Amino acid sequence: MNKNKIINDPVYGFISIKTPLLFDLIEHPYFQRLRYIKQLGMTHLVYPGALHTRFHHALGAMHLMQLALEHLQSRGHTITKEEEEAACIAILLHDIGHGPFSHALEHTIVKGVSHEKISIMLMDNLNREFGGKLDLALNIFNNKYHKKFLCQLISGQLDLDRLDYLNRDSFFSGVTEGMVSSDRIIKLLNIKDNNLVVEEKGIYSIEKFLIARRLMYWQVYLHKTVVAAEQLLVKILERARELANTGYQLFATPALKHFLYTNINADIFSENHDNLKYFALLDDHDVMAAVKVWQHDDDLILRTLCANLINRNLYKVEISYDLPEESRLNQLRAHIVKSLNISMDQAKYFVFTGSVNNMAYKIGNGSINILMKNGQLRDIATVSDNANLEALSKIVTKNILCYTKVEE
Repeated sequence: MNKNKIINDPVYGFISIKTPLLFDLIEHPYFQRLRYIKQLGMTHLVYPGALHTRFHHALGAMHLMQLALEHLQSRGHTITKEEEEAACIAILLHDIGHGPFSHALEHTIVKGVSHEKISIMLMDNLNREFGGKLDLALNIFNNKYHKKFLCQLISGQLDLDRLDYLNRDSFFSGVTEGMVSSDRIIKLLNIKDNNLVVEEKGIYSIEKFLIARRLMYWQVYLHKTVVAAEQLLVKILERARELANTGYQLFATPALKHFLYTNINADIFSENHDNLKYFALLDDHDVMAAVKVWQHDDDLILRTLCANLINRNLYKVEISYDLPEESRLNQLRAHIVKSLNISMDQAKYFVFTGSVNNMAYKIGNGSINILMKNGQLRDIATVSDNANLEALSKIVTKNILCYTKVEE
């Protein structure tokens, strides 16, 4: 069978699958599952075109890795065929541990188990299945390989993961502020002292990249209506989990039921092989099928939350630097208690607070280093003449107030 395939991608054109091992990994059920997990969770409820998947993103990141390695080789840096394939495998599988709707499950039914940890567990399983052929990819992914720049291309503040998701999310959402020149940035990459650097003439392209990331967070990832939709899904899963803990019988697919009715933390997750098996069967369809059924459940809170999501009756969200006044919270809670005839404790599903953070760039370890013409390395924040760049390195925290608006 010919395994050297090309895939037509709307962002880059043709993407090549260059080795049989890459092809076999893409064909594996672990990876095919990513077709059914949306890249941007509930964002399509705000930007209707944002229906692209983790599958698209992983292939796009692999494509950028191929371009970056070819460029670095053209600059005289030695990267073997084995290292090239391993780096492509590592970035192809970097998101394989994402659950349905991205981060919603991390906050609810698999609390404390990050998608990064699950990615490593799934990659370990694949490595066993493929007879150790992923050893080098795992070393690169875990930053245990001596060529540090290979890991930095996968996970860093100027990695190919970010380059792809900015352009891809911008393309599908229609928010043009996220577009960056990935081709130019890749062609300005170099290696010094075994670390990834950017040549001095790339300063403005990096500035644009960092500003684009900040804008995409406020306009897309942390858009207040996106926050409202994702918080609603989190509250649905929290209520379902609360009911399941009392023995209440809920409709769910076998994979979702396993996590609803089993108390799992980080230690327990890795100890029981069934946890990973069921996780690898979970995708967006499991959750949405349950939500569609639960909107008719006997439990008032669960069915109200689910009906609100199905009908796009999302939380009202207020985002501010200031904390909401306690008197306002009490007023909103009292109103929802009266309107739905629920207890004050149950009002937490309909009125609650939280916070969102946005930091486009982190100065220090893993920073973006600029290779000056005199051979010195300097942090992008110290060489840029853009006054906004220093501000981008500060964490901006805003408080959010979510509440369900009901008729008087």
